[in-house]
Amino acid sequence: MRWRNPTGGPLLKCRVMHHIKGRIRIHCGALYYLKEYEQDILSKVGKLYYVRQVKISIITGNILVHYDPGDINPDLIPGNIEEIISLFSIPAYKRERKEKSRITVNERRLQEEPVNKLLINVIAGAGSLVFALLTKKGKAGSTSIPERLFGFTALSSISLSMPILKSGFESLRENGKPNADTLSSAAILASLISGNGISALTIILLADTAELLTAYSMSKTRKAISEMLSTGEKYVWKLLDNKNLLKIPADDLKKGDRIVVHTGEIISVDGYVEKGSSLVDESSITGEFMPKERKVNDKVFAGSSVKSGTITVFAEKIKEETAAAKIIHMVEEASQYKAQVQNMADRFSAQLIPLNFALGTIVYLITGSPVRALNMLVIDYSCGIRLSTATALTAAISTGARNGILIKGSNYLEMLAETETLIFDKTGTLTEGNPEVKSIIPLMKGISEKELLSLAAAAEETSTHPIAHSILNAMKVRGYRVPKHTEIEVFVAKGVKTEVKQQVIRVGNAKFMKESNIPLDVTSHAVSKLMLRGENFIYVAKGDVIAGMIGIMDPLRENMKKSLNRLRNLQIDDIILLTGDVEQQAEMVASRMMFDRFESELLPEDKVKFALRLQSKGYMVAMIGDGINDGPALAYADVGIALGSKRTDLAVEAADITIQSDDPLTIPAVIKLSRNTMSIIRQNFATSIGVNSIGLVLGAMGVLPVFWGAFLHNMTTLAVVSNSLRLFFFNMNKNKLN
Repeated sequence: MRWRNPTGGPLLKCRVMHHIKGRIRIHCGALYYLKEYEQDILSKVGKLYYVRQVKISIITGNILVHYDPGDINPDLIPGNIEEIISLFSIPAYKRERKEKSRITVNERRLQEEPVNKLLINVIAGAGSLVFALLTKKGKAGSTSIPERLFGFTALSSISLSMPILKSGFESLRENGKPNADTLSSAAILASLISGNGISALTIILLADTAELLTAYSMSKTRKAISEMLSTGEKYVWKLLDNKNLLKIPADDLKKGDRIVVHTGEIISVDGYVEKGSSLVDESSITGEFMPKERKVNDKVFAGSSVKSGTITVFAEKIKEETAAAKIIHMVEEASQYKAQVQNMADRFSAQLIPLNFALGTIVYLITGSPVRALNMLVIDYSCGIRLSTATALTAAISTGARNGILIKGSNYLEMLAETETLIFDKTGTLTEGNPEVKSIIPLMKGISEKELLSLAAAAEETSTHPIAHSILNAMKVRGYRVPKHTEIEVFVAKGVKTEVKQQVIRVGNAKFMKESNIPLDVTSHAVSKLMLRGENFIYVAKGDVIAGMIGIMDPLRENMKKSLNRLRNLQIDDIILLTGDVEQQAEMVASRMMFDRFESELLPEDKVKFALRLQSKGYMVAMIGDGINDGPALAYADVGIALGSKRTDLAVEAADITIQSDDPLTIPAVIKLSRNTMSIIRQNFATSIGVNSIGLVLGAMGVLPVFWGAFLHNMTTLAVVSNSLRLFFFNMNKNKLN
């Protein structure tokens, strides 16, 4: 189910709290997040014909309505209120997600720690521990106070643990709450004071090792995403004022520089073409499969590759400002898009940290043993839970990136694992997005298929509509030439008109023909035949008579049926088709692919409303699409998935997960990845809590020495982090085949 508001219900769902005749109090969780829209909501509700007075309490999430009992059935009022509040769904959802993602305590940002630095820390820690063991004298606690605090072991421990000590102190100073580093700091300092320097070094070494594995997973994720997006060349040709070229590192570029990009090179800046022209492949950024001609003053983006020609580009955005770099940054940061399980791990850890301090105090008061009390500090739940959860989610995102799947935040992995409803767009998603001419039906006496197709091509020659492309492609395949014609006149959403050999040629839909006073009575049999085949069709008129019809079909993607079957096996029990196509087309595809239901002739806003209706009932909804008309629905869905190499840039921007491959089998594979991720996280929770609980009990009883308590805790942390790293080896291709 989707994220809940503080009362536990779906965010947009309204329910009656109290009702007497003429007065009804309704609760809606979305109101908690709509303080700045309060007056707008009051105004809209107040305009309902039956409303006498209305009040809103943002604090309680309630709306009080005084109404005329004779004008309305009170059972209908919650639905009316729900519809009004749904108009503000975007800001409500955004604020809810931000609230749910709020970090409870300040933790060190391991994604910003260089792996090399952490590796040096581990090596230094291991060396210090080995040296301390070799020079160890007597029992713990037998050394003098100066030796405990200023000896080699103490100084090396403090030096190596400075990041931990600093983070632990800053969390207390800024938030007034301890974090995992606060607990580790207390354990390290207590170990040193009690003469257990070996324990302190052990705590530091194993903690650094776990953090190294976590940072390594994050580093691999960044690398995989960067390689997938190919953000630019390492070296570029800079154009100097004297018109000479100088090869420089791309990192040395500045705004306002001019670079020359040759055939086969990748553009390293966002800017515009100042000189020259070329064919540019922008698929890594916009998703547009076909290369586009870029000439003077046209925009180009970093990560695009020049297929032919040479251009001079004026740099408007460089490095982290480019569109490609922002995508990478968005994925690797995604702090406001943390998975709920990750937030739960952070909160759970934060709540258990004070428990460790409390247990230490209680054990000391009962036993009088500082050693047993120290065990309550060196054994904690937070490190293993927090680090293993972050590592699992990061590793899964990295695995996706290596396989051409861009996951923009760990929360989308979690929601995808819980998804129970999938919505598919039709054109370009279920189908290939390449309409083909399937039928040519002459209806005028003496006209051939060749002539009919040629007349249609003459009228469509300059059009960019997919149907026009299919007709022109059919001409090329057959080796026909487009006949000479006059200027083409376009009638938006209806058709086109031109003249061939002084005959007016019209190509378009039924509405266009009727408005042109061309009778369609001769087409009824052909229409039935084309509809039965599931083909879209257009009319071709010569003069004032229908010359014939052309049937066009967008073939279904290969493996789409197999993909839907696998989704069923994954217990996705509600698969829906939404399309702008006519009902007959939608029904045929839905029946053939065995969808649970379908909606046809929808506008983009209709798809959004459909998704929101499902969400308001508490369903977790994933939307899969590719086109510009899918953008709003992709943005509104809990998880928006853009599929295929021909998806539009708006779809990529709006989507939460972008699949570069055209293979539909990637969809069930990425759902398997998300579910495997959540399964490993649950395993880590159980292991961390179980093993550390046993350690705490044994430590309190005095059975487990401090050194072995620290060893047990940190080895458990290493074990669960290593378990998370298994996701780096998740085989996407194998899961496509099975």
